[in-house]
Amino acid sequence: MAESLTTLKWGVERRLEFIEFRLFWEGGVNRSDIIEMFDVSVPQASKDLTLYQERAPNNALYDKSAKRYVASEHFEPHFLKPDPDGYLSRLRSVAEGLIDLSESWITQVPDTDIALTPRRDIDALVLRTVLSAVRDHRSVDIHYQSMSKDRPDPIWRRITPHAFGYDGFRWHVRGYCHVTDKFKDFLLPRVLGIGSLDEPGAPAEHDALWQERFGVEIGPHPDLTTSQKAVVAKDYGMEKGSAVLTVRYAMLFYVLKRLGLLGDAAKLPARSQHIVVVNQAETQAALEKADFAA
Repeated sequence: MAESLTTLKWGVERRLEFIEFRLFWEGGVNRSDIIEMFDVSVPQASKDLTLYQERAPNNALYDKSAKRYVASEHFEPHFLKPDPDGYLSRLRSVAEGLIDLSESWITQVPDTDIALTPRRDIDALVLRTVLSAVRDHRSVDIHYQSMSKDRPDPIWRRITPHAFGYDGFRWHVRGYCHVTDKFKDFLLPRVLGIGSLDEPGAPAEHDALWQERFGVEIGPHPDLTTSQKAVVAKDYGMEKGSAVLTVRYAMLFYVLKRLGLLGDAAKLPARSQHIVVVNQAETQAALEKADFAA
């Protein structure tokens, strides 16, 4: 468990976390790593390493041949909680070019590729203005291209945005539509123009589908073998053969679609669809409540 660092200055705290990150995930760290990452002096980097050894005396050993400190066999985290998701998020961000390698704290990057997700063209002014509307509780005019049969051409419509959602591929803004008198999702790439800010419409607390949540119970596909079901249960953090995903009604369709759970997943091949919805009837009713039908 991470040690309390309340008695240390923020800069020192970050450098000790960095030292421990490198020791845990990459096996070692040296003085030049600290200098390059934080732009500190040689004496300061040496002082940081000394301080780390004082606070965590059994974690780092000096390897004379490699000229760096390496993690000992008795290493135990003191200043950060090792987080696989956090490390892999850094790795993904580097692989996708979202951040520079120097910002990730990673040096030894394994050969990595990411399943391609096409970049969506979101206008910076659109995003900035929508963010302003959310922050200041205002409405905003947007020139929006719907995929509805009723509105085949883009129209100007006023919305009062209050939240953002991400379906794994696309960002949308959630808000009250002054045209249809309903709370809806608006894909940011489909906002072709932005207009003026004005008085708001219905507030976020009236958006029941955003505020309320539903529990989707998932389990291994029934056609998997016993050992396959066990590893799927481990993969998804299931206990006693199932797990509950607590999802906003407004996000339910997107979550089910991304997991391949729209419709009856048990009818799909177990080799490609490893999980199914256990509470299928309740989930279908929840989709209908959320204005979606599988």
